[in-house]
Amino acid sequence: MNESDSSGGARLLTPADVRRLAERTGVRPTKTLGQNFVIDAGTVRRIVRTAGVGAEDTVLEVGPGLGSLTLALLPHVRAVTAVEIDPRLADELPRTAAGFAPAHADRLRVLTADAMRVAEIPGPAPTALVANLPYNVAVPVLLHLLELLPSLRRALVMVQAEVADRLAAGPGSRTYGSPSAKAAWYAEVRRAGSVGRGVFWPVPNVDSGLVALTRRSAPPGADGCEGGEASAPDRRAVFAVVDAAFAQRRKTLRAALAGWAGSAPAAERVLRAAGVDPRARGESLDIAAFTRIAACAGHAEEPEDGTGGPADGGGADGSRRRSSGRRA
Repeated sequence: MNESDSSGGARLLTPADVRRLAERTGVRPTKTLGQNFVIDAGTVRRIVRTAGVGAEDTVLEVGPGLGSLTLALLPHVRAVTAVEIDPRLADELPRTAAGFAPAHADRLRVLTADAMRVAEIPGPAPTALVANLPYNVAVPVLLHLLELLPSLRRALVMVQAEVADRLAAGPGSRTYGSPSAKAAWYAEVRRAGSVGRGVFWPVPNVDSGLVALTRRSAPPGADGCEGGEASAPDRRAVFAVVDAAFAQRRKTLRAALAGWAGSAPAAERVLRAAGVDPRARGESLDIAAFTRIAACAGHAEEPEDGTGGPADGGGADGSRRRSSGRRA
């Protein structure tokens, strides 16, 4: 075993190993499942190092595939829970761990499931998410897991470079949008590096990027509304405002939020109560501003003629409905 293919007592997969395992399991990488397998040992070592995980961490890995990143993680953490949608890959992964990392194979738990639909993670609560996320569902999977698992204190995910830019973008940038604001609800987000196409098999048509997230101690709360106190709104109420603002991002917030609020005048009242210029656009607001808008929805002063006010808090899809809790 040489330095190029080993990591803390585990032998890492070479390009030949990846192709051999794929042939043995009968797996032909498909775009439908976003399957592009990492074949470069240096890349997975870099991911583990950048993630900053250690001996006390229980790591959640989504889409482990043939096990390249899994093998790099096992020697360094307390446990790895791998969620794999393809039953052939899920069945093979424990055998791969036993063969390539026998001293650490007992740290691995495999869950055959769709990460978008999983409702709980068995075993110890994960403290970190480290994953090469399937590119076609990276954002919804990331947001779902951050909501589902408050125990996740940090994450390092590899995604399509364009998606990495959007997730880490700040207000005012051309890439800032709904994914940026929603990720910021949960965590501080930053770009953590770039990954070339040549480290994958098959080679994708896009470049990749690493995104690091550090969980906030609490979501950004309401700062209060003019004319009344406001409690911090729940996630669905805030995301309804975000969705409405970016659904028509060229419009001013007064116009973009008219449907959410019930009318343009009602939207303006809420915006002014939240301390937001009604002429601004969604791309200029940080997540704290979106939170204030959601918090002020029920506290903006209505005109004496009762011409209407903001509708009840919306769901994650931006529709107007009453929110009954953090999750549907």
